[in-house]
Amino acid sequence: MSVYIIGAIVPLVVTLLLRKNSNDGKKRGVPIDVGGQAEYAIRNAGFATPLETAWEGVSTLAELFEFACKMHGNKDLLGTRKLISREVQVSGDGRSFEKLHLGEYEWLTYAAVFQRVSNFGSGLAQLGHLRDERVAIFADTRAEWFIALQGCFRRNVTVVTIYSSLGEEALCHSLNETEVTTVICGSKELKKLVEISGQLDSVKRLICMDDDVPSVASPLEQSGRWTVKSMASVEKLGQENPTRADLPLPGDVAVIMYTSGSTGLPKGVMMTHANVLAVVSSVRTIVPGLESDDVYLAYLPLAHILELAAENIVAGVGSAIGYGSPLTLTDTSNKIKKGTKGDASALRPTVMAAVPAILDRVRDGVRSKVDAKGGLAKCLFDLAYNRRLSAVNGSWFGAWGLELLLWNLLVFKKVRAVLGGRVRFLLSGGAPLSGDTQRFINICLGAPIGQGYGLTETCAGGTFSEFDDTSVGRVGNPLPCSYIKLVDWPEGGYLITDSPKPRGEIVIGGPNVTLGYFKNEEKSREVYKVDAKGMRWFYTGDIGQFHADGCLEIIDRKKDIVKLQHGEYVSLGKVEAVLMATSCVDNMMMHADPFHSYTVAVVVPSQPALEEWAAKQGISYTDFSDLCDKKETVQEVQAALVKEAKKAKLERFEIPTKIKLLSNPWTPETGLVTAALKIKREAIRKAFSEELSKLYES
Repeated sequence: MSVYIIGAIVPLVVTLLLRKNSNDGKKRGVPIDVGGQAEYAIRNAGFATPLETAWEGVSTLAELFEFACKMHGNKDLLGTRKLISREVQVSGDGRSFEKLHLGEYEWLTYAAVFQRVSNFGSGLAQLGHLRDERVAIFADTRAEWFIALQGCFRRNVTVVTIYSSLGEEALCHSLNETEVTTVICGSKELKKLVEISGQLDSVKRLICMDDDVPSVASPLEQSGRWTVKSMASVEKLGQENPTRADLPLPGDVAVIMYTSGSTGLPKGVMMTHANVLAVVSSVRTIVPGLESDDVYLAYLPLAHILELAAENIVAGVGSAIGYGSPLTLTDTSNKIKKGTKGDASALRPTVMAAVPAILDRVRDGVRSKVDAKGGLAKCLFDLAYNRRLSAVNGSWFGAWGLELLLWNLLVFKKVRAVLGGRVRFLLSGGAPLSGDTQRFINICLGAPIGQGYGLTETCAGGTFSEFDDTSVGRVGNPLPCSYIKLVDWPEGGYLITDSPKPRGEIVIGGPNVTLGYFKNEEKSREVYKVDAKGMRWFYTGDIGQFHADGCLEIIDRKKDIVKLQHGEYVSLGKVEAVLMATSCVDNMMMHADPFHSYTVAVVVPSQPALEEWAAKQGISYTDFSDLCDKKETVQEVQAALVKEAKKAKLERFEIPTKIKLLSNPWTPETGLVTAALKIKREAIRKAFSEELSKLYES
């Protein structure tokens, strides 16, 4: 018995001592004088000056890739699953669904990838693409995307990144504005380009990532207007006609990355090699144990800076990248054939990146399965979760030592198996992550979540929560490459002299701050500034406050604030972030009319959650749309929102008084959310203007 007592007590004592000695009062960010008036600035406590590179002799992304390939030539770099079979299943209501049976991962080594990259770069030159012309990559995330990117870098060709879900207007705008001459795409995207070919001014060449080039492009090729090649044929051309690499300088533009267009037509952000490398280097230095034995699951859009930076970090340290997709991620994902493995089960990654919307879905999925089982299984899960939550919150009497091992074996092991069972670190970015979701994922997966804050304009760099920071609701301290300052915003009532915490608009400075918007000097001058010392600063429009340890918390957004009829200010984004934690909600948009005294919302409810509730209540309905229209369903969702709002202590005027339930999900294809799953507020307002107007009728 004494052995068991020691086994329970010793880990508890050690953990408490480590917590006491390592975290209490730890300064993660420290003040720095940047010479401005009405400003409060913080830098990373471990770096006196902004970090530019973590690798000696490496100053560009091209040099980093070549360095990694020389260091890790025989190790696996890029993995792709082979398609075994594809079938179409028809549901009871007549809808058809594509189901895939995917095999195990097949790998390319660093040496093999480097050879393909070199061949592609040479082939691109042989096709007639000049150095000062731009290439666009318009495809889903896959190994060929990464190879094409690095191939362009070896020719010092600027790459324009475009989301594969981008609408026709935004796609034409992006390609024409940057005067792209060569587009690298997948078969699906090639068909879209052919459809809009008459609206494209400068495109001369299409390179299809797939071996079977769709025949729809043949008329354009036969007319002599476009040259259409497969990527494999371009690589073969380069292999037969090798050319010497033309490597870029740190200040050369690596990428023109088009924003997701959440507030109108997308803007092209010009990123230099030095900009992106600064962020890649910073994350490399602060994620502990990020070494060549890690395996990374890549499924987010590579057209998003979060994914592009993450893959360059992973490749830079010699780790492996296995490609997947959001629709094949787990064994129960929509496109995975029943009884076969999803990407996570096949790859068993150790490191992943995610956006909050995906983590929210993981949380809701786990909770709904637990609730559906009920009985002893639910009681065990709730007990294990609450015991572990007490420990994470610092209680001496939470689940530690042997008890923690027991709960991991009995309960959490099954949850962790959803993502392969080996995840040791999660990186979350793209939007604020709710405290509830952060705690839930942290406890169930047993892995810390590094929550970051940054923007496309800062190469995703800004702040990042450190490995041992167990707090929630914050976005961490400044990255080693960044200075973060707050500036007064008197109109919104946010000042750096506020007590107990300084508050203001968040401004990010450092080598990661990009050059500006392509062909948009007016907008660039509005949000980019250069100080007397030559440091570039980007004014984010977000409102934040600093904690005593130098960590940042996002509390508001300038553009999302609306003044109601009686003078109250409502931050739509803040309220949405709170209410999205409601388990029966998949997505939502708050709306406030200055001529009314209350807010309303359009809500996309969770279909599984509502159908389960309806079954328990004995409510009959013809389809999900009918269920959403029922008065009792609206009342149920409204009550859940009010409960979550009160839990977060929202003001009464912040809580939506009326809601409209929408049965169809918001996807990037609908144009209502971005590829990073952020809502497009103006597009939603326009699409549901009639519904919003009716909510304000008496």
